[in-house]
Amino acid sequence: MSAQPVPVAETGYPWPIETARLDNGLRIVVSEDNSAPVVCVNLWYDVGSRHEPAGQTGFAHLFEHLMFEGSQHVAKTEHMKLVQGSGGSLNATTNPDRTNYFQTLPVEHLELGLWLEADRMGGLVPALTQETLDNQREVVKNERRQRYDNVPYGDAWLRLLPLLYPPGHPYHHATIGSMEDLNAASLDTFKAFHQQYYAPNNAVLTVTGDASPAAVFALAEKYFGAIEAVPDIPPAPRVHLAGPAAEPVSETVTGNVPAPRIYLSHRTHPFGTAGYDAITVLATVLGSGRGSRLYQRLADGARIAQPDYIGAYGVDLAHAPAPLIVTATAKDGIDAATLTAGVAEVLDGMATEPVTEAELERAKALLTTSWWRQMSTVGGRADTLGRYATQFGDAASAAYRLPQWLAVTAQDVADAARTLNPESRVTLTYLPEEGTEA
Repeated sequence: MSAQPVPVAETGYPWPIETARLDNGLRIVVSEDNSAPVVCVNLWYDVGSRHEPAGQTGFAHLFEHLMFEGSQHVAKTEHMKLVQGSGGSLNATTNPDRTNYFQTLPVEHLELGLWLEADRMGGLVPALTQETLDNQREVVKNERRQRYDNVPYGDAWLRLLPLLYPPGHPYHHATIGSMEDLNAASLDTFKAFHQQYYAPNNAVLTVTGDASPAAVFALAEKYFGAIEAVPDIPPAPRVHLAGPAAEPVSETVTGNVPAPRIYLSHRTHPFGTAGYDAITVLATVLGSGRGSRLYQRLADGARIAQPDYIGAYGVDLAHAPAPLIVTATAKDGIDAATLTAGVAEVLDGMATEPVTEAELERAKALLTTSWWRQMSTVGGRADTLGRYATQFGDAASAAYRLPQWLAVTAQDVADAARTLNPESRVTLTYLPEEGTEA
């Protein structure tokens, strides 16, 4: 194992970074900060819903749950108890591109955090039982009901993905997956999925906070070094998409919702590209806060949209053209057609009405605040460095995200807006069932 310091840009990430790689392929990123006696241990696995083969949708998300249900040397539910009992906090998330597990701990418990992560990387499969699997399948089903199926507009993301990405594309399905796939898979199938992807050579371990790189590298070697690499980890399926869709697509859902709501969406550019940086600034001008165009023109101006349910945002997917989503909910007495026309007019106007200097400065100020809010905690820093190391091969490249946003010009925004052609637009409309409108 060899370690090396990494130079970073002062404008985007002013803390030191050192990296190392174990013989089994585990990449380690350390960013020391002695301002408080805490550390974050963050492990990114390069596995998300885009890696799931046909018939195994929802597997990555299910393992987000299973990884807390015991491993070879840690009993069921003990992982949480050990971290929380040591004064720490923990969680995990899954998205189409990756899965991450993280805990923030008092620095004296750094070794505990590393040992726990190593034990579930190398020792989950021997501890995985049919009972645990069945229990967590039911937990996921309940999560789907609570977050998607029984919430007004809750299934919008589940509907948008297959409209934006064709069958066979790795982004075609959401991380929650198919309940039929989860029910049909055997215990051995789940074990094989874990053994294939949750490997040291498919992971990035990031530690930020009050710990020296030398100490972290030594502990990582101690606890992760004996875990064997997995040869020939299959890459995610790749389906080439040349930017925007070739024709408009729409879907209308009538259900138990209080008011009409619309989502207008476009495939744009992958996260991490200059094109997507311009889309990020465009979305901020268009739909972030009371000073945005959507808010001023549809909530304050025409008064056809509810002020609290209007916005525009990009979904930061790195391995295909990522979506821009523009959404609004109608005020009482406003029908979906009027709302759609109003939102489309503001969106299309981004290409014909130049962004003003004041709008550009406001958007960049909002993005700057958001960036430094993320960087203000050891957890936010660890997650950011893990992301850039996993998705772009270089943790230090995180330092350039904010400068790249700040370098976007009004012309860049106009050029990006011209790619958002109505002929490539996805429109998802929710209509209340008769008698359910507020």
